[in-house]
Amino acid sequence: MRKIVLAAVATGLLAAAGVASAQMPAPADMVKNWDKDGDGAVSKAEWIAAGRPGERFDAVDANKDGKVTAAELEAAMAAMRQRQGG
Repeated sequence: MRKIVLAAVATGLLAAAGVASAQMPAPADMVKNWDKDGDGAVSKAEWIAAGRPGERFDAVDANKDGKVTAAELEAAMAAMRQRQGG
């Protein structure tokens, strides 16, 4: 639990400093790394296996087809940046 809290704090500090976006991999690269079956998208099982919270998958899967594409991930990340004021 401490690691999660520390990671969240560190991420927030980096984002406030404008560093997070410079160091974060591109959504297409993230999908490529998480996509273990090579179909070009991330299933919920692949998402969870990558260490991502299952409840966030449903929010990112915009068209509700059970897969997250790089475009969906980019849109979700952009919305998150906007909510954070960046």
